[in-house]
Amino acid sequence: MENELFELSADSVIVEVTDPKTGKVYRRELPIEFYENANFLRLRGENMDGSLSQLVFYTPRGIERVRDLTGKGPDKDPCGGHSHS
Repeated sequence: MENELFELSADSVIVEVTDPKTGKVYRRELPIEFYENANFLRLRGENMDGSLSQLVFYTPRGIERVRDLTGKGPDKDPCGGHSHS
């Protein structure tokens, strides 16, 4: 079995955009930290004043886990091993 990848990280990202007027493609390497796992994707860098800023995008699985952790999810046992008998 191949090694499963559970996390991705990088110290920079490459952004590729296509100008709608000219059709030209532009690529830029940016000093933005990238981190991704099954629950979310996070981009982290500096603001104009040099302070830390980040964006977090949750996956559907991550949203479900946040709901469960905050008590807003359904009362269910996702793995089948914690039922109260």
